Amino acid sequence: MDSADKKDVESKGPAVPPPAAAADAAGIEVEDRERQARELKAGLHPLKHKFVFWYTRRTPGVRTQISYEDNIKKIVEFSTVEGFWVCYCHLARPSSLPSPTDLHLFKEGIRPLWEDAANCNGGKWIIRFKKAVSGRFWEDLVLALVGDQLDYGDDVCGAVLSIRFNEDILSVWNRNASDHQAVMALRDSIKRHLKLPHSYLMEYKAHDASLRDNSSYRNTWLRG
Repeated sequence: MDSADKKDVESKGPAVPPPAAAADAAGIEVEDRERQARELKAGLHPLKHKFVFWYTRRTPGVRTQISYEDNIKKIVEFSTVEGFWVCYCHLARPSSLPSPTDLHLFKEGIRPLWEDAANCNGGKWIIRFKKAVSGRFWEDLVLALVGDQLDYGDDVCGAVLSIRFNEDILSVWNRNASDHQAVMALRDSIKRHLKLPHSYLMEYKAHDASLRDNSSYRNTWLRG
């Protein structure tokens, strides 16, 4: 990204949510506190957020009238440490998934779609991995997300593992592509928690750009 683009991004500053969105966020926060209190009373270990695993599988080379949204299948939801491990231990490992497949982990109430209200102004950090190592990095990312370990955690919507023919791709979605400080802090936090070697390149792409070129991972506009 050149200096003019960077200046434009920084000048926009953090987006101020509309009153309705702020009210929704406040309502979700109250619900989370009430849920956590119930789970603690039951002797469980509540997570800060409730999460949902989703799954998308497409048949290579076959055109279909089914929309991407209709093709996304909800697998399971969880909100406690105990519930997470029950779910996670029964999920197929990345190495056993066919290509092309997408496995999504998102906070409850956020669908893994560019157009979702929580995602539409955001974007994603993208990391490409060789298939031999993607499973380990995916697990580390899942644990960081579920444990609310990433910086600017409230700005994080979810993560996606995309199984492809020659590589696997991890992406972390955030709410606000215009908040340059949050975007870069998230990048650094991902690198730190994944212990990402310096040889790996991270790329960022806003969801509105994906909507324009109908591509998740091509034509990224920020690298680091």
